[in-house]
Amino acid sequence: MRLEVGSIFIKDVQFGASTEVKSGTLYVNKDELCKVAGDDERVKSVEVFLARPGESVRIIPVKDVVEPRVKVEGSGGILPGFMTGVEQVGSGRTHVLKGAAVVTTGKIVGFQEGIIDMKGAGAEYTPFSGTQNVVVKVEPIDTLKQHEHEVVVRLAGFRAANYLGLAGKEVTPDEVKTYETLPLFEQSMRYTHLPKVAYVYMLQTQGLLHNTYYYGVDVKEIVPTFMYPTEAFDGAIASGNCVSACDKNPTYVHQNSPVIEDLYAQHGKTINFLGCIITNENVTLMDKERSSNMTAKLVRFLGADAVIISEEGFGNPDADLVMNCNKIEKQGIKTVLITDEYAGQDGASQSLADSTPLGDACVTAGNANQVVTLPKMDTVIGYPEVANVIAGGWNGSLQPDGSIVTEIQVITGATNELGYHYLTAKTV
Repeated sequence: MRLEVGSIFIKDVQFGASTEVKSGTLYVNKDELCKVAGDDERVKSVEVFLARPGESVRIIPVKDVVEPRVKVEGSGGILPGFMTGVEQVGSGRTHVLKGAAVVTTGKIVGFQEGIIDMKGAGAEYTPFSGTQNVVVKVEPIDTLKQHEHEVVVRLAGFRAANYLGLAGKEVTPDEVKTYETLPLFEQSMRYTHLPKVAYVYMLQTQGLLHNTYYYGVDVKEIVPTFMYPTEAFDGAIASGNCVSACDKNPTYVHQNSPVIEDLYAQHGKTINFLGCIITNENVTLMDKERSSNMTAKLVRFLGADAVIISEEGFGNPDADLVMNCNKIEKQGIKTVLITDEYAGQDGASQSLADSTPLGDACVTAGNANQVVTLPKMDTVIGYPEVANVIAGGWNGSLQPDGSIVTEIQVITGATNELGYHYLTAKTV
């Protein structure tokens, strides 16, 4: 598949009479956006706010972040299985409002939701402090159960992002990048002098508000399968989970997968990037064994010399990560693992719930238990009191002056396991 991605750089966002892009500014018709986002009989109310980099604004609890994109040429549309049919995506041309994001918030659904601060200490940990955020606050009707509540808010965010993405359809992009992955046999013969590398893309699928979707299908319902990397850029993978905010992959991160971006950047230079294998993170031992067996089989079938394996979440998914590593390494195929750590607030505890001697090449995204004080913000969009109950906080995290003492686990994207974050390492 061959996909052109045209980026329209958004440097500011403002409310306006019509939704359009002019000179790097995204203008948003608030009333129209509220109507589009709230087009569901299960929605009681919708409010729209703007949050820009450097403003004294806190968004809490954050549910999802979605990047506005629009299909310009090629089959299907953005977020297939939700906003469009299930035609294959990943080819043709897609325009992106680069620098803009839709952030959804509202009453808490599950305790693993997050915080985005647009300035201060918290802003240093989340990549979404640097985006021009259109915040959609959605309140469903009172009779919904938790899983229905999550669905309603998720779909409202998708509708909002698609609506905003349309503003870029006729705009000439500031930058166009081309990504291409050939059919397997052609791809394998393209760069015979380079190591063949695949990406094992583990998706959170533990159920109970821990779901991820592929073309609208809950990934826990499928077996591991091959995916053209370009499909991710068109929203083939969508988040529907409430894992801890720090290592959750919002839909925005799937749309901008840095692992896929980096593999494409090295394709034809240092590696031959074959493509992606998407697999699930399971609850039962039998399901873990089945999926890891099939993942290892697919890696072998592709003829890969090495793979990168990333996970989403921590604890139970660590077992899936280690099973994939063990079974692939035992076939003589090198692995590199990407994870984060829950090593305790002092950093002295066991970092992962499982491990293996074969996992000797591992990239860490940081320790989610690190404690930080988030200063008071002038404006809070959402419900600040949930700081006392979301994962990483505790009863008393919200201080009387409006500041929050908490683990960075509460910050959206702080230790993202695809590497979409600000943390780095230094030698001391």
